[in-house]
Amino acid sequence: MPFLGSLIKTALDLNAQFTSLPDQPRKTQEEQLRHLISTAEGTAFGQYYGFSSLLEEEDLISSYQRRVPIFDYQTLHRRWWKQQQDFPNITWPGQPGYFALSSGTTGKKSKRIPVTDEMLQVFRSVSQSQIAALASFDLPADLYEKDILMLGSSADLKKYKHHLEGEISGINSSNIPGWFDGFYKPGKEIASIDNWEERVAAIAEAAPDWDVVAIAGIPSWVRMMLIKIIDTHGLDTIHDMWPNLKLYATGGVAFEPHRKSFEALVRDPLTVMDTYLASEGFFAFTARPDTMNMQLAVEHGIFYEFIPFDKRGFDESGMLLKKPVVHDLSEVEENQEYALLVSTPAGAWRYMIGDTIKFKDLEKYEMVISGRTKYFLNVVGSQLSEEKLNAAVGEVAKELGEEINEFAVAAVKDESGEYIHQWVLGSPSGTLDAERAKDLLDASLKERNKNYRVAREKALKGIAVRSVKTEAIYNWLETGKKKGGQIKVPKVMKEKMMRSLLEHL
Repeated sequence: MPFLGSLIKTALDLNAQFTSLPDQPRKTQEEQLRHLISTAEGTAFGQYYGFSSLLEEEDLISSYQRRVPIFDYQTLHRRWWKQQQDFPNITWPGQPGYFALSSGTTGKKSKRIPVTDEMLQVFRSVSQSQIAALASFDLPADLYEKDILMLGSSADLKKYKHHLEGEISGINSSNIPGWFDGFYKPGKEIASIDNWEERVAAIAEAAPDWDVVAIAGIPSWVRMMLIKIIDTHGLDTIHDMWPNLKLYATGGVAFEPHRKSFEALVRDPLTVMDTYLASEGFFAFTARPDTMNMQLAVEHGIFYEFIPFDKRGFDESGMLLKKPVVHDLSEVEENQEYALLVSTPAGAWRYMIGDTIKFKDLEKYEMVISGRTKYFLNVVGSQLSEEKLNAAVGEVAKELGEEINEFAVAAVKDESGEYIHQWVLGSPSGTLDAERAKDLLDASLKERNKNYRVAREKALKGIAVRSVKTEAIYNWLETGKKKGGQIKVPKVMKEKMMRSLLEHL
């Protein structure tokens, strides 16, 4: 048994024995909030909202919620974050060394999210907890000496004013700690190649020199990378190259629509771990086998709040109410959908990240991502959340016996000026029965959502389905953005974007 691998495995096993989850969620989260407020009390934001006096309040969480408003990106960027590009001590001490460019799935332009040294430490801390959780997966000791392939955005960051900027995966890979260099693949040189096709080609060329045990990245781009390696070297499966490959850490999008495609590329089943890592922070990860639930990182410097994604928090068009109900971690319920707010050591305060989540096991702080607040289709009163759209597409895929990797939908006007829902379904073959898919989608959504059923009887005159190869959708993405990294297909589109997609197809 290799000495280093045995040592690492023993350390992880011991850590698991002495590590337990906090049993007082409100107290634990209040400690995170108190540290954030006390650190930032001297900033412009802290002075404006009276952080010094907040720290004297008996009920810090409630006082914080009363005094500091909820921010979305546009408001926080316009009022505060934009100033940090030129001046220090705006929402966090000093100036951010980095700004993360988001994938921009729910807006036209990439967002610029500040990333401070303290925020980088959060990413490292949660990553270390994720690695420690591997003790629960009962892996052989020798696997801890092998390579980990992280497929993200280019690590070739661009200088802008006083900071560097790029996607968060590129920022993280450029800050890999020295002790991890020996395990990290593809290495900083290949990771810095900006062009997606060139970077994947370089990975495929170098792949025979690696012994990869784990891969991390968004499913769509990891799948394309694996296909490139298999085709380049004439393999049957990726295990012909990397026989020790055991783990896949997914994230960014739901993995289930990609599962069959992955199974076709491997000889042995992979253990799939989900991760909740965004430009704004690393929030959760799968911490035990036989589940895709993720454990919320409650002790790593981030304060969380939760808005019920129903009439208590949002109106019928999916817009946040002026005075929504807001819960802390001690008040949430299992299987209730919530919009997530975070306060972080990057100077995000009560920031609505745009994701919706559901807790599946409160004792373990386990949750799943259920959708996006902006992926809410309601032009004609259909009131369809991403969760219902995902469920309907999954049902269609099952009924057709096909795999649907990607989809997009928009309310558009037909030739007679009537509204319809235009769908684009992406599959490996591109030969789905569009007519049957249309009927199945319509029936599933009518059954799942009474508002959709009513809309179909009134203003929503029908639906249309276009079946294409998944690769065609990714090629369309490339016309406006780069492939790879954190780029994702927007599931709910405006009419103009949908027409752009249809024209490209």
